[in-house]
Amino acid sequence: MYADVIVPLALNRLLTYAVPETLESMVAVGKRVTAPVGKKNYTCLIRRIHRNPPEQYAVKSLLAVLDDRPTVTELQLQHWEQLSGYYLCSMGEVMKAALPGGLRTAFRPLSEAFVRLHPSISSEEQLHGCLDALKRAARQEALVLSYLSFAGTLDFAHPHETPKKQLLQEKPWAAALTACVKKNILMVVTRETGRLDLSATVSKAAPALSAAQRQARDEINALFRQKNVALLHGVTASGKTEVYIDLIAEQLRRGRQVLYLLPEIALATQIIERLQSVFGNIVGVYHSKYNDAERAEIYHAVSSHYRVILGARSSLFLPFDSLGLIIVDEEHETSYKQYDPAPRYHTRDAAIMLAQLHRASVLLGTATPSMESYYNARAGKYGLVTLTERYHRVLPPAIEVVDTVRERKRRKMHGLFSQTLLDAIGGALDKNEQVILFQNRRGYAPFVQCAECGYIPRCTQCSVSLVYHKQGNMLRCHYCGASQPLPAVCPECKSAGIQTKGFGTERAEDDLQLFFPQARIARLDVDAARAKHAYSRILGNFAQRRIDILVGTQMITKGLDFEHVSLVGILNADALLSFPDFRAHERSFQLMTQVGGRAGRKDKQGRVIIQTAQPTNPVIYLVREADYNSLFNLQLHERREFHFPPYSRLTSITLKHRQPDTLQQAAAALRNLLAPTLQQRLTGPFQPAVNRIQNRYLACFWVRLERGANAGALKHFLTEQLAALHQQQGFSGVEATVDVDPL
Repeated sequence: MYADVIVPLALNRLLTYAVPETLESMVAVGKRVTAPVGKKNYTCLIRRIHRNPPEQYAVKSLLAVLDDRPTVTELQLQHWEQLSGYYLCSMGEVMKAALPGGLRTAFRPLSEAFVRLHPSISSEEQLHGCLDALKRAARQEALVLSYLSFAGTLDFAHPHETPKKQLLQEKPWAAALTACVKKNILMVVTRETGRLDLSATVSKAAPALSAAQRQARDEINALFRQKNVALLHGVTASGKTEVYIDLIAEQLRRGRQVLYLLPEIALATQIIERLQSVFGNIVGVYHSKYNDAERAEIYHAVSSHYRVILGARSSLFLPFDSLGLIIVDEEHETSYKQYDPAPRYHTRDAAIMLAQLHRASVLLGTATPSMESYYNARAGKYGLVTLTERYHRVLPPAIEVVDTVRERKRRKMHGLFSQTLLDAIGGALDKNEQVILFQNRRGYAPFVQCAECGYIPRCTQCSVSLVYHKQGNMLRCHYCGASQPLPAVCPECKSAGIQTKGFGTERAEDDLQLFFPQARIARLDVDAARAKHAYSRILGNFAQRRIDILVGTQMITKGLDFEHVSLVGILNADALLSFPDFRAHERSFQLMTQVGGRAGRKDKQGRVIIQTAQPTNPVIYLVREADYNSLFNLQLHERREFHFPPYSRLTSITLKHRQPDTLQQAAAALRNLLAPTLQQRLTGPFQPAVNRIQNRYLACFWVRLERGANAGALKHFLTEQLAALHQQQGFSGVEATVDVDPL
């Protein structure tokens, strides 16, 4: 008997092993096994079992079978194969992404030691006899009496078990316990306890839907009878979550499971509370902030306990047994794209693949759809449902645009803030209302510069300037993580004229404290939320009104609901509008609309102030008018003209090498391999804006494939040509990365 196994490495094929006779009755597809690869042993996964010995190499034998039952289902394996084929990566790379670390090794469940009476003590007379025997061993006697106080009423048939750590925490009685165990008075048992709280919880009724929400729900259900994907285009604060809850309840009544996807698990705090208040403890949460052991236990509980899973992109890989619905909330978010390492999948598209395998439905929800999803909905590939009425008929925010060029000429700009914005912040604070300020750049300043000679500190490993962080007085590279102290004098001319240039969230927070010294101000960005629970703590403080002003990056734009926020300020819209990317206007509209939607809830109309040097930019106008359709039509015209998505499928190829000359030669060689076949579909090689990261130089290609063309043939062709490149002399060390549907 032989087994083809998936090895958690970037190998382009499965490896075949002999199954020893002692293991033949234990092996099955989807089970984990230990197998030798080179000089190491790896935890691998069985994909096939057969009787055909390999001809190309001497076969090795499996060492052990780790599971009593399969860890991965057949449907999961089929999903892995789809992702491997579509995103041009190995099954081993998918396995590493799919299985939590606790399942990539011989995982040990959490266990705990308990103390109980020895089985030989079966009556009160025997117990009293033991206590009498301990009269001269005071500590041992005290320990047994302490155990009895925890036990309460004695049941000799089923003795009470007290946690060992609880029994020993009062006094250091470890030696006394050892002695009592030797005398067969007490005994220590170890039990698997688990890390999850699966106790029953009280649930309450779901919120009643408005007429508009009921209509949207009914339209979605009608569409699901015709198509497996529907797009819910609902304006901010339209109550999409209430619609989701109603749809989840329907799936649970049918005995099906639901996967509720979020772009950032930080969003989960509010959503978890809402879902668990309705559905109780059958709602599980799964994301990378949990440690490997916690994630492994949740993984196993999906088929045995959880019916609703709330998670980020990795939750796609859980072992669902009856999946009926996948909700992709905020489907436009770039966080749904996995960048590194492979597989570089987009969660939305991978979710649709998964749903097709399970014969489930997919609901994409957002106020600002991605161009691709809206194009598919308009073309009839997806169903489309619109929800234009805000929940409880809340008024949309009033949007005001401040021309920073004009304000600066009139001396009404005070550092980062216009007088208009400062007055609005002061007014909100006077009314005991909250404020959100958006600046899509973290740190204190994007760079520092010598006022005398113009010197700018740059990263020694990447082609970028270092970002100044006032906390710690450090210069940091946001690409490789390198850091160094801010120099007291210029390294070039020795002058003391080092000045900060531009601003980020850290400086905005700092300056606000000067303007509003009594206000409670906090910052929410990657730096402030590095700790496991920092994001939840900051948002919790804001929800409980312990924070007056919250300054943040796009982390604050994602679907959060705070009823006391009356004002949102966008400090620098120009950084969004001027980003060198064909999606810049689409993303600018999405970000400004989403963050603006945080203003105003219930009976209060919110206010949004956008600071920009481009007040006549069409995107700014469309944000003010909340006119997504016009933005879509405008962008569609440009995309058609330049053959960008959704009129083509993009694939990017990035070559990396430490020697720029070798990289340049390899890029030219790859173009010679690709161009005769791809012709006008190929762009490059070209240098990206950041052309060196971690001392590796970069060269890029773009391949544009017409929609409807044979994507499988392209992927096979690229795989062959990259292999041919690495076989050429001098290019074996050139790293090649392929990203299908890059963002």
